[in-house]
Amino acid sequence: MKKIALYILASLSFMSCNDFLDRQPLDEITPEIYFSTSDQLGAYAIGCYEDNFIANTEASGYSLGVFKVDDNTDVQVTSEGDQERWVPGILKVSDGDGDWEFEQIYKANYFFDRVIPKWKAGEISGSEGDIEHYIGEMYMLRAKFYFDKVKIFGDFPIIRNTISLSDKEALIQANRRYPMNEVGRFILSDLDSAAVLMESPAPDDTKRNRLTRNAALLLKSRVALFIGSWLINFEGTPFVPGGNGWPGAQKDYNNGFQLDVRTEADFFLTEAMNAAKEIAENIPLEQNTQSNYEEENNPYVLMYTDQDLSPYQEVLFWRANSTITGALGYGFAHSKGGSGTGYTKDFVNSFLCKDGLPIYASNLYKGDDNLANVRTDRDNRLVQFMKIKDDVMSVLSDGSKAYFPAPIILTTAEYKSVTGYDLKKGLTMAVDDKTGPVQESGIIEYRAAEAYLNYIEACYLKNHSIDAFAEKYWKALRERAGVDTDFNKTIQATDMSKEAGLLSAYTAGKLVDATMYNIRRERACEMMSEGLRWDDLRRWRSMDQLIGNKYIVEGFKLWGEMQDWYKDSSGNSLLIYEGAGSLSDANVSNPSISEYLRPYQIISANNNLYEGYSWTAANYLSPIGMSQFNITSGTDNGLDYNASPLYQNPGWPLVAGGNAEEVEGF
Repeated sequence: MKKIALYILASLSFMSCNDFLDRQPLDEITPEIYFSTSDQLGAYAIGCYEDNFIANTEASGYSLGVFKVDDNTDVQVTSEGDQERWVPGILKVSDGDGDWEFEQIYKANYFFDRVIPKWKAGEISGSEGDIEHYIGEMYMLRAKFYFDKVKIFGDFPIIRNTISLSDKEALIQANRRYPMNEVGRFILSDLDSAAVLMESPAPDDTKRNRLTRNAALLLKSRVALFIGSWLINFEGTPFVPGGNGWPGAQKDYNNGFQLDVRTEADFFLTEAMNAAKEIAENIPLEQNTQSNYEEENNPYVLMYTDQDLSPYQEVLFWRANSTITGALGYGFAHSKGGSGTGYTKDFVNSFLCKDGLPIYASNLYKGDDNLANVRTDRDNRLVQFMKIKDDVMSVLSDGSKAYFPAPIILTTAEYKSVTGYDLKKGLTMAVDDKTGPVQESGIIEYRAAEAYLNYIEACYLKNHSIDAFAEKYWKALRERAGVDTDFNKTIQATDMSKEAGLLSAYTAGKLVDATMYNIRRERACEMMSEGLRWDDLRRWRSMDQLIGNKYIVEGFKLWGEMQDWYKDSSGNSLLIYEGAGSLSDANVSNPSISEYLRPYQIISANNNLYEGYSWTAANYLSPIGMSQFNITSGTDNGLDYNASPLYQNPGWPLVAGGNAEEVEGF
């Protein structure tokens, strides 16, 4: 019980009106004897893992599963694209909840409401260390639930009291939105509790399939960096509490609210650095032998492909296939195909040459006329994790080898290669690891390299310089990637006008400085296809320049020597583009517009992405669905949205089906 006094928070249950008013209370269906043993606490926590980690991303026979989470960004794209994200006017205010729900938060608070009193009274049997750890897991899970909501909505309710299901008015008032920074502090408080209560490794889990103290620290660094960088990059806008046009100012409960943005951002960045440093100082990076991928003796590569990831200390938390339903990693068809996704030209071009110089400044760069040249003498992460024609695809049981074909761009099937730059990260070469339509492999949730990156970025944002620890971590990442560790040489050689193809080159519509860009470059190259890109682009405010402008997605250099890969047995080209055949038969983009494949300029009819990505500032946050305003706005005289404790996010109207509007300051 030694940690109770310092680390118990007021953890009480809450449900949004429409979620739970018609639901039987859990205390009527759960035996009173439950939560009486440490095993019961642990089982409840595990039950809350499902649907709340990246490993639960769907993976079918034609899917990359977790490796598709970065889709529809500037680094990785799909055939169809995401029109709600990139075409203003497509995403509209929902007539439903719009993700404004509290089910997972309720599950955590239900646990605390029943377990904490029993814990304090000594009424839970089992090892004290186990009890504390499982309570710590629930603190971390609640923190993650809240963070997921902050990323979607910004300001969000913080619930600190038990609310009776019959007290509708109390439920309504509990929708009061707390400023984003206050929610962030609440999340960090939960993670502090988790870090104190949890152990590394977890009880009875030396494989790190359960959450641990180290996982809590990693998440803390991620949360703190997200909020700290958001406050800085959106300072003075409606997206920061107290900024010009902040919608929260409409509410009486925010009267007198003031925020020193720089001081608050400094707090979060300091927290990010401290949490990240504890990981980075104690968890080394896995070795990259830079051997050929198919040799399967490279720890850095095997970390993404093995069924058992416990030997890899860099992996702080991972999910084994036996614990996951429907999320086994790569689909079998991905072995030769592209699984309906691909890296963009701008992303591939951003990888440095081995000498530490950008491709436009290095004598090592061989050009992009063919895929082999693209990878030659480049950052080893590109070498290891991007397929090229005639690379080994699988080592068969008799020792013979199968090889990758040319990118499969001439199909509409799910295994299509979208850009010609196909993903290989996580793909095992061993046929024995492929079961039926899927590949069995462990799935990483948190790894230490992110802590290295979080420290570097938080340090530069806070101090406008790279301290000794950031230097050490940056050099470690570059050394593993087979790149000259002198990052200052890279910074000095960086021409931001030549890096402007990636959205991450921008903040608030302007090119960032070369140091910040190279920090972002390092993050993108290290965390490629690991699901962080969309959150990063939003917190960096990297889309302002697309308001009224377009971003054209391009892939490999099809209209050069590689076009010869696509001929029939008689030597006739299989490539059809608009203007050279019927419009409906087009399978590639027209060479007259670019020698590079443009996946969204193949067919022009009924194609909202044909002219490229565009942006509306409102999309930095999601709209709250109108059902929530209807529920919380009732008065004796009908609906009065001004009476609701809720306020809509910047740029979104209070009308179901409403389009995004112009946001003040953008």
